[in-house]
Amino acid sequence: MPDTQSAVEQRASTEQPSTEQSVAEQSTAEQPMVEQPLTIALVIDTLANRGNGTSNSALQFADELQRQGHHVRLVGVGSPDYPARINKVPLVSWVASKQLMQFAEPSDTLFRTAFAGVDVVHIYMPFKFGRRAAKIARDMGIPVTAGFHLQPENVLYSAGPLRHIPGLSDFLYWLFRQWLYRRIDHIHVPTQMTASLLRAHGYKAKLHVISNGYSPDYTPGAPRDPNAPNPVPFRIIASGRLAREKDQITLIKAVALSKHAADIQLVIAGTGPLKRYLKFRSGRLLARKADIGFYKHADMPELLRSGDLFVHCSIADIESVSVIEAMACGLVPVIAASELSAASQFAMLDESLFPVHDAALLARRIDWWIDHPAERAQWSAEYAAHTKAHYSVEASVHKFADMEREAVTAAR
Repeated sequence: MPDTQSAVEQRASTEQPSTEQSVAEQSTAEQPMVEQPLTIALVIDTLANRGNGTSNSALQFADELQRQGHHVRLVGVGSPDYPARINKVPLVSWVASKQLMQFAEPSDTLFRTAFAGVDVVHIYMPFKFGRRAAKIARDMGIPVTAGFHLQPENVLYSAGPLRHIPGLSDFLYWLFRQWLYRRIDHIHVPTQMTASLLRAHGYKAKLHVISNGYSPDYTPGAPRDPNAPNPVPFRIIASGRLAREKDQITLIKAVALSKHAADIQLVIAGTGPLKRYLKFRSGRLLARKADIGFYKHADMPELLRSGDLFVHCSIADIESVSVIEAMACGLVPVIAASELSAASQFAMLDESLFPVHDAALLARRIDWWIDHPAERAQWSAEYAAHTKAHYSVEASVHKFADMEREAVTAAR
């Protein structure tokens, strides 16, 4: 379809490794080694809930690591064994709390207790808590790895007009590197796009491209009859923080532009600073009342299986696990093609792509999938099978454990 040719080309270009080194890194990460179980400390500011994507990923990795025979110590706010106190940062904590994020207060006593006897310490965030944890681990002679899960562009979109200051994104990449990553030899990145961005900003560590994966709770529902008429209402689901960079307003506009607008029910699962705004705009624009609000992690598989189409409009995303989860449940995705989002890598055909911000073309994509139920049923099965084969948390954790072993071996 010619109207997304540029988006497809853009997607293809962002997926290519930036250097021969990054290709080798990815190849290395895909060769699992069989070794003795590890004792790993996972350090992350917020562990108190599964509503935050990074904390959810950490908890999923912890569960799977333990299932595979490793020993895991979770360190952070909400940890059952090594809990940290909340560090309240004026204004910043208030904004972060809207997106289910809290900052943890560093404690040398906590770190030394949690790290005693571990093989390796893995840091999730470059903030004060993670930086101090890394220092204490090094003082104890323990190797440290880290993950890059916070895209500077995501930070800037939460900063309002400040994001328009020239060079601020580059400054944040530099700042994160100075804070933490310049002293880390092994960094977990969820996508090749992230690896390319880090290389472009001077990161010298070995980058291990490993998907965050999805929980086995996300499975397809019963196959739908391709000859059955479309359900009324036709349910479109989106999932993610209600924040500017997720661009849910484009989805609301697209549903309003659809020729099937009267028959569409929109569900946006998430919470964040734009909740009231999105509810107001959807109330003004949509024929049917939209369901916009927080869903518990445990309820998400059932919600996704109840949908007919999944739409992801995000401008900036390191991986977009919500898209993986939707595909695993058999939902066909329609994804924004953005140079700052890795999500477009999941699209398996042009009808699953649209140029970022383009509500009119997104409306045409929605109409196409509604008008082609047989193709929707076919691609539902295709997406579910592809996701199961490539993005399971089991496979990701095998690769993650190999990275940790490599760091331990190099430190000896």
